[in-house]
Amino acid sequence: MFLVLEDRLDEKASADILDALVQLGMQAELVRSSKQVLIFVHSDVRAVPTHKFTRIPGVARVMRTAPTSPLALSDELRTVDLTSNQNSLTIGGGAAPVIMAGPCSVEGREQLLELAHKVKSAGATMLRGGAFKPRTSPYEFPGLGQDALSYLREASIATGLPVVSEVMSAEQIEIALDYVDMLQIGARNMYNYELLKEVGKAGKPVFLKRGLSATIDEFVHAVEYIMLAGNNQVVLCERGIRTFETRTRNTLDLSAVPLLKSMTGLPVIVDPSHATGKRSLIRSMSRAAIACGADGLMIETHCQPNQSISDAEQAITPDDLALISADSLALFESLKGLDETPAGAAGPQGEPRPRLVVACATPGSN
Repeated sequence: MFLVLEDRLDEKASADILDALVQLGMQAELVRSSKQVLIFVHSDVRAVPTHKFTRIPGVARVMRTAPTSPLALSDELRTVDLTSNQNSLTIGGGAAPVIMAGPCSVEGREQLLELAHKVKSAGATMLRGGAFKPRTSPYEFPGLGQDALSYLREASIATGLPVVSEVMSAEQIEIALDYVDMLQIGARNMYNYELLKEVGKAGKPVFLKRGLSATIDEFVHAVEYIMLAGNNQVVLCERGIRTFETRTRNTLDLSAVPLLKSMTGLPVIVDPSHATGKRSLIRSMSRAAIACGADGLMIETHCQPNQSISDAEQAITPDDLALISADSLALFESLKGLDETPAGAAGPQGEPRPRLVVACATPGSN
């Protein structure tokens, strides 16, 4: 059961209510979200009348049948705000699409610095790069570790681009905190609940990728673990799910984008690189992602894609990234115009905008 507390309550008043419940022998804890403060009552209180709780000063309402993810679920749009090198970036909430670009794995200092400048010129607004790599095979390149993080920070300072990089353990979180602006949890670790708790305590925005076979509800539950640990700055990533199809690396579930946004209000980014595994498909799927409401894209980019140590077949050049960045902004502006203009209103030159008329056949007609 959850007790929803009144908005006006300060921390002391909230703590007093919690103490009163504990004095009555109940197990309870405070849960804070960006919008409200709740008390989660662990004890079995089915025999206690609801009015016993609503009469407590400061309790706004009681949720007997509580949602399984009360912090993650929201019908209001939420943003994640980054500040890096005195530059600010807003993700979600109707802001322009974010383009996260960079190598699958950081291969060296010079390689990364060159690429960082090129992706920025191509329209990237964030720099991505792998330092600690969860490889399917133990014999594949595992990443350069802390050296890669230092190169990412140097590239960030040189370009002004905020940095996102993956962590796979509590120890790696501690190392990464001094170098990155956003901590990434990869698809393989979406179910690593202890890691989700740790990243929730870290105080940095979190980029959470959907698990390879995760349902939407399981994805949202993972968000709840992070938020319950005290971190509401979460960006979701749809990166494709595993299905029977083998022509592409994964199957990009674009229906997840508007669904997750309507359920959580959180920003949703699409990763067409891992979703398709084929550079020839990335531009098309990037367009589709923005068209269905994605708040941005994460795209693997390399100056010489065919020579990339990791995932060469899905890496694109900075020139290709520039085309995708231009596509994304054009689609974003067009969709914003459609959202703001009612059907039948005048177009930019004064001409009437077309209405869609659907004629339904009647029985017996050809």
